[in-house]
Amino acid sequence: MAGHSHWAGIKHKKGKADKQRSKIFSKLSKEITVAAKLGDKDPNINPRLRSAIQAARSANMPKENIERAIDKSSVNMELNFESLRYEGFGPQRVAVIVETLTDNKNRTASNVRTIFQKAGGSLGTQGSASHNFNQLGVIKIAKSEISEEEILELAIEAGADECKTHDSFYEIHSSKNEVYNIKKELEKKLQNFISTEIEWIPINKIMISKNNAEDLINFFESLDNDDDIQNFYSNAKFVE
Repeated sequence: MAGHSHWAGIKHKKGKADKQRSKIFSKLSKEITVAAKLGDKDPNINPRLRSAIQAARSANMPKENIERAIDKSSVNMELNFESLRYEGFGPQRVAVIVETLTDNKNRTASNVRTIFQKAGGSLGTQGSASHNFNQLGVIKIAKSEISEEEILELAIEAGADECKTHDSFYEIHSSKNEVYNIKKELEKKLQNFISTEIEWIPINKIMISKNNAEDLINFFESLDNDDDIQNFYSNAKFVE
């Protein structure tokens, strides 16, 4: 998911690819179901659903899984997921924001608290960690889709604030209120997107050396493995 990119390179070295794939599919399915339940079931009309489906396709989720997730929003009308945010500090006093989608907030609160405590961290109140971040709209596009010159021009024309180039993808930033409008403009020229999210971008990063990385990686994996946690963000930056 979106917030995992800052440690994905380290995580992948640990393997567990099939299990990880199943977890990602489960979280993407939940987002599709919630998006379809909250808005129109036609992705052409519902930008949140359209973005969720595009993210699922980028993760190579089978078409039948996507259709099943949309259908689930109608089949089980009593199924209500609630979006909840938790803030706190993990190992090395790294600031962390956790976003969840849950049908049982008592279970989720207990699980999140336990993950933080086992790692030697602590949960805080709303605002305790988020002041270390800016909340922005973030659109990610694979480099194979478009040239750097073209994406920069498109991003400016669409009204984006910034366009960054990474090893394999472009990252477009905007205000969180404008992200879907900008995405709609980009869709006039582009069909495939890695993700479209409202993310928490750290203002200043805490450098984590290789010697101090293991506890933090284990903490992130525990967050990643919880079914109720959709995304998490931190101000950690791993350095060699």
